[in-house]
Amino acid sequence: MSAFNKAHMAIAAWVAFCALSLLLLFPAHVHGDDAAVELDLPEVVLRDIPFEAKVSGIGDRLADGADVVLQGGDQRYSSTVMNGNVTFEEVIVTTDPAELRVLGPGDELIAETQANTLAGWASLVPAVLAILLALATRQVIPALFFGLWMGGALVYGSLAGLWYGFLDTMARYMVDVLTDWSHVAILLFSFMIGGLVGIISKNGGTRGIVNWVIGLASTPRRGQLSTGLMGLAVFFDDYANTLIVGNTMRPITDRLRVSREKLAYIVDSTAAPVATVFFITTWIGFLVGLIGDATGELEGYSEGAYSIFLNSIGYSFYPLLAVTFVFMVAGSGRDFGPMLQAERRARTKGQLSRPGALIGDSTEEGDENGPKADKPQRAVNAVVPILVLVIGSMVGIYLTGLESAGPDASLREIIGNGDSFLGLMWASLLAVTVAAVMSVAQGILNLGEVIDSWHAGVRSMLMAMVILLLAWSLSDVNGVLHTGDYLVSTLGDTLPAPALPTLVFVLSAATAFATGSSWGVMGIMMPLVLPLTWTIMQINDLTADGEHLYLLYASVSAVLAGAVWGDHCSPISDTTILSSLASKCDHIDHVRTQIPYAVVVGVVAILGLVAAGFAVPWWLVLAIGAAVLFATLRFFGRRVDDVSASETLEPAVEREGDR
Repeated sequence: MSAFNKAHMAIAAWVAFCALSLLLLFPAHVHGDDAAVELDLPEVVLRDIPFEAKVSGIGDRLADGADVVLQGGDQRYSSTVMNGNVTFEEVIVTTDPAELRVLGPGDELIAETQANTLAGWASLVPAVLAILLALATRQVIPALFFGLWMGGALVYGSLAGLWYGFLDTMARYMVDVLTDWSHVAILLFSFMIGGLVGIISKNGGTRGIVNWVIGLASTPRRGQLSTGLMGLAVFFDDYANTLIVGNTMRPITDRLRVSREKLAYIVDSTAAPVATVFFITTWIGFLVGLIGDATGELEGYSEGAYSIFLNSIGYSFYPLLAVTFVFMVAGSGRDFGPMLQAERRARTKGQLSRPGALIGDSTEEGDENGPKADKPQRAVNAVVPILVLVIGSMVGIYLTGLESAGPDASLREIIGNGDSFLGLMWASLLAVTVAAVMSVAQGILNLGEVIDSWHAGVRSMLMAMVILLLAWSLSDVNGVLHTGDYLVSTLGDTLPAPALPTLVFVLSAATAFATGSSWGVMGIMMPLVLPLTWTIMQINDLTADGEHLYLLYASVSAVLAGAVWGDHCSPISDTTILSSLASKCDHIDHVRTQIPYAVVVGVVAILGLVAAGFAVPWWLVLAIGAAVLFATLRFFGRRVDDVSASETLEPAVEREGDR
């Protein structure tokens, strides 16, 4: 068959495919005439999991105050008409299909519909499939897309859902997440930071920093410690932390033959953990708002939300110990598990990444965007724009927080109410402008070269943005499937008071691991955990004297710390993904090497929460936990430089596109 005929057959097949698509789509969107009264249900209802049902348009038939019944099988739920609408809370269905009927006075049928029901365990399928496929194939994009596809298919609850779910991956879920202002802001400032890195790479600024810092970080150990200290310095936001620290320190650690896996670990473990325990960060406004909403209706308890957060910091065992363990690992020169293999590969063979690793395009000094040989390489050309980025972010957060909180608010309240996304966008734009002006003013680059280098940096972020888009979309479909509600309902019953912080920590971690969203977990868990904790304390007569408030503080910190732990271990977490890409590390390699360290710290944190539940002081738990981690590293860890004589030392090797 000729190529011409093959091409025509391919075109015909594609036309037939599109026609079939349209035929399949139309039946799914055909509706009858709209009824005056509508029963609004969640798109998906999990069997045996409570949900909320609303009846709208009933005001034309019944007056406010009239009694209305929602019947589903043998279950009947009563409510009254208010403002022409009716809301039924805590509705549970146990059968499939689930027929729901709205009945008025005298059991008059007003409306009826069939709920789209799903077994609770099925809501875990998309996240579990994505995680398993990512770990098995080491390809995160296909894994995320497949999980998203399966989640979209489950929403329809039929075999045809495989087709509709496939189309919804882009037409619905990706579009939906891009309508979120905060998501668009993250994309924009990530692109701008990538462009900034491209400019300071081309103008020699990055090479200048390398030449300057290499004298201080002259060994792999000092390079790792310097990276950890920079992670502490950029404390105010986890996204800014990963992007700034990863991109700035990567050229330095590369020259010192520190593996990309180790760099990604240090960046990841000094990003969210640091942002969760500092007094003034972009996390605090969100967290304090959740605490305030949850404690507002607790009978007999009136402590301020920010005060609760401050008192809970000492019980944030995982974030505090995770940062501590980073410096133990960096300072000792010891590693274990896959990280030890990665570090020895980098030291002895000069392979910064695993052969065949998926890295992406360059944002550093590659052949295409490297500094000019005949131009000066001044560190100031990178330091000044980076300082503008860091200081500008903080000023932007302060200004937006001042507008929101008012002039009489404290500094903590102002920062807590700041708009981190807006501040970061302002700062990234200013930083790029400063880098461009400095490059042109010194005659290092002309305007065209500035644009080209900026574009090269932006282009290098494309892979990261695709992965983030898919991760957000998967989180969105998890919300439609009520994955978090299922986990909470399944694991959250009958919690004894002393074990409450530990179980909350594990539950939060499991939810974060499955959904890849620490903020989502906090939003789900905090409104549930605080009333639950206070109720259990009341049942056990632990609220009268105030001596047992440590249980409340520990439970608050357990939500936050558990979310960070699960986020660290999850291959679909946005901060984990950003850490991988800012460090130019294969994402699955980063997850695979970080998990053993995260698990060790997580286990120690769990034991610490068990002790804290029985009134052991938090400072003593932290001290013992740090000692246990140090002993673990000494016993299981091996020095990276202790290699056999047969292993030869070779120059650092970077694949094309690594930098």
